[in-house]
Amino acid sequence: MGEINVLINKSKLEKRIQEIAKQIEKDYEGKEIVLVGILKGSVIFMSELAKNMKKSVELDFIDASSYKGTESTGTVKINKDIRNSIEGKEVIIVEDIIDTGRTLTYVLEYLKQKNPNSIKIVTMLSKPSRRVMELNVDYIGFSIDDKFVVGYGLDYNEKYRNLPYIGYIE
Repeated sequence: MGEINVLINKSKLEKRIQEIAKQIEKDYEGKEIVLVGILKGSVIFMSELAKNMKKSVELDFIDASSYKGTESTGTVKINKDIRNSIEGKEVIIVEDIIDTGRTLTYVLEYLKQKNPNSIKIVTMLSKPSRRVMELNVDYIGFSIDDKFVVGYGLDYNEKYRNLPYIGYIE
């Protein structure tokens, strides 16, 4: 494990999250929002996003993972479903990072079957160079190069999630 270099510092992250929260509030004026975080990576980003919104938002979580060893097929499994009904509601899926887009595409289609009024996607980080699935992402914190990143919810073998910045490992 090499040294961790700062890619996006704490103040830059906080400023961008405030901007996204303001934009979402503007886009959803007069509407109730359900934020659905994809576990575990989205937890810190989602809580910061929610804290920066003046309106009340519902929070829910889904845990989805790709099967190991069959990455090429992109088989995704739901390990934990959302708890509350999203039927007729405005849903925003909260993701820490969009890499290939496989898991998120699966979760998006899965949640659409629960008949929400609308579904949008917000991600803290996007790696467009790695994308294999065509995805319309509504709110993007930062687009980054193909680096292995940790911190602010992102992990390396469950470590480094609690770093207050986004770092990368050489």
